[in-house]
Amino acid sequence: MARVVRNKSLENTRLATNYGGWMYCDQCNENIGYLCYATYDCIDLKYICNCGSKGQVQIDFVDSKTGVSCCDEMLLRKNRLCCSKNEEPLITLLDKKLEHYEVNITCKSCGNIYKKIK
Repeated sequence: MARVVRNKSLENTRLATNYGGWMYCDQCNENIGYLCYATYDCIDLKYICNCGSKGQVQIDFVDSKTGVSCCDEMLLRKNRLCCSKNEEPLITLLDKKLEHYEVNITCKSCGNIYKKIK
């Protein structure tokens, strides 16, 4: 069942679908990562692409719950950053294509809010 987006703000970024899938830098059209649309509850991503473009992705949903900050790091499984509690994939960020990023992402299942900075 499709989720209803409450807030969606994309800056210099395109998504393959309404609230997930492949993410692209609008300036250079490079693929910068993948947002696992079924497993996250809200996201706040700020990044600087290797081309110099500054981008941002902020999305939450009508049914989003208030998350809980956690000190755990996301697990890296293959190239995906996953929830440390249930190992569900949340996001892939292609380090080689991003000069810098800061992401806060909430797991839909457990409500943990993960933060990662490169």
